[in-house]
Amino acid sequence: MNLLLQTTHSNLKARIAVTGSKSETNRLLLLQALFPKITLVNTSNSDDSEVMQKALKGNDELVDIHHAGTAMRFLTAFFAVNEGHEVVLTGSQRMTERPIKVLVEALEQLGAIISYDKEAGFPPIRIKGQKITASKVSIPANVSSQYISALLLIASKLEKGLELTLEGEITSVPYIKMTLALLNDLDIKTKFDGNVIKVYPKAEVQTKEMTVESDWSSASYFFSLVALSETASITLSSYKETSLQGDSALMEIYKQMGVETHFDGDKMTLVKVPDFKLGNVDFELNNTPDIAQTIVVTCLGLSIGCHLTGLHTLKIKETDRLEALRIELTKLGANISVTNDSLTLVASNTINPNIKIATYNDHRMAMAFAPLALKVPIIIENAEVVSKSYPDFWKDLKSLGFNIAELTV
Repeated sequence: MNLLLQTTHSNLKARIAVTGSKSETNRLLLLQALFPKITLVNTSNSDDSEVMQKALKGNDELVDIHHAGTAMRFLTAFFAVNEGHEVVLTGSQRMTERPIKVLVEALEQLGAIISYDKEAGFPPIRIKGQKITASKVSIPANVSSQYISALLLIASKLEKGLELTLEGEITSVPYIKMTLALLNDLDIKTKFDGNVIKVYPKAEVQTKEMTVESDWSSASYFFSLVALSETASITLSSYKETSLQGDSALMEIYKQMGVETHFDGDKMTLVKVPDFKLGNVDFELNNTPDIAQTIVVTCLGLSIGCHLTGLHTLKIKETDRLEALRIELTKLGANISVTNDSLTLVASNTINPNIKIATYNDHRMAMAFAPLALKVPIIIENAEVVSKSYPDFWKDLKSLGFNIAELTV
C-alpha cells in the first residue's frame, strides 16, 4: 500500500490516545508468562506485541515472530528456561539476517541448549528448555540492550538468580533500567552496581495489576509534526513526566527545535513555540537510537543541520537504518553523510516534492518521514508497515487534517 500524504494547512490541534509502549508491553508479557498473577492494562496493540503474546500463550513447536526483534530476543531467553519444551524460533527473511549469537552464547554459559538450524549466529534457532542452575554470566556491554533485558527478565526464575557482568561501555542504559524498574515493581530484588547487575531469585509474586505507559517512540512523530507546523497544540495520553522509557528524552531534544511539553495528570500537550530561533543541533543518542530517524527528518523540514552520534545499533535493526536514511534523504535533496555510528545533515532550504520514500519493512521509516507532508507532498511506500508498532498511525494523522490517498501504483 503506497500512500500520498499532503495537507493544505499546518495549524494542528487534536487529542490523540497513543497505544501502550511496545517496550514495556513485551517485557510485562514475558513476566506475566513467568508469574501468571500479573494482569496488564493499556498494552500495545502493535504487531510485535501480538506476536509476542501469541508465542507465549501457544504450545507450538515452530514459532514465527516475523519482523519482531524484541520478541526474538526475549523469547530466546524464555524458551531456554521453559523446561521440557523444545521449539524452533524463526522470523522474516530480515530476521534471519539479524545476529543472535551474543545472546545464545550468554544463555549457553548458563547451561541452555540452543542450536542453529541454518547459518551459525542467526535465526532460526532450536531451543530445548532446561532447568538452569548456573547463576553467573558475562556479555559485551555495547550490544543491543534487548539481549541484556532478555537475561534479566528470566533471572528471578533461575534457582540462584543471576549475576550479569557487562564488559565494556554500556549501551541504551534507560532500557536496562526500565527492565529493572519493572522487576522492582513486582518486588523482585535487583542491584545495578558499576558493570554488574544482580537479580535475586523469586518463586512467586503477589497478584498485581500493571498499567503500561503509552509509547514515547510513537510520540516522537507528534513532536516532529509540532516542530514542522505553523501553530500546534496536540494532546497525547497516557504519559508520565518521569518515565521509564528512554525516548522521553524527546522533551529536552525538541525543546531545541521549538516544541514545549506540558503535563496535566497523564495528559501530555505539545505546543509550538512562536518565533523560535532555530540553529543546527548536535545530539548523542546512545541511549535513544530509535528516535534518530524522526530527528533527522525534522531537521530537514526545519532547514537546519544536525550531527547525531551513538547510532551503532541502527545497523542491525529492521533494516540498516543509517544507510536507509542516507538513500531516502538524498532523494529528497538532502546533503547527508553517515558512518557506522553517526549521521550528519547539512542545512538546506530544498526539499524535493512527490518523492517516493522506500520503507525497507521498517515501521519507523514510514512514520518518521510522514511529517514532511507539512512541507511538500510525499509518498510513503508499503505504508502498512506501521502496524509493527503503531497500527492507528495513519488514522491519527488524518485526524490532524492530513489528506491521505492510496495510490494504485
